[in-house]
Amino acid sequence: MVKKVVCITKKKKNDDNYVVCFNKSNKKIRIKSKKPKKSNKPKTSKKDKKYEYLKLIKKAKSKKITKKEKNKLNKELFKKYCKCIRTLKQSKNKKMYDAKYGICMNSIYKNRGFKPPFNASKKC
Repeated sequence: MVKKVVCITKKKKNDDNYVVCFNKSNKKIRIKSKKPKKSNKPKTSKKDKKYEYLKLIKKAKSKKITKKEKNKLNKELFKKYCKCIRTLKQSKNKKMYDAKYGICMNSIYKNRGFKPPFNASKKC
């Protein structure tokens, strides 16, 4: 005799996946948890990222950069800009706090020779 078993996966509030199985008479048989999948991305160190970032800046200045690399560089510059603004917002110096957008814009974009994105400060 073959028993029919139906299994359902449920998600709880804490994002754990559970599998609940029922037999034909709607009685719970077993509950088991699934392990989250691991990503296959290789981990890169901060040193590698910084080296790659500097390499992208050199490529952009020589105008031999692909679209994918340009997007990556723009994201990195934007991250640095937002981080700069966050640090100056916490500054106790009144002049630094008032001029945070100009200081960060000059230090991140203009000193490196890049055109800043439109409304960059509002997107942070």
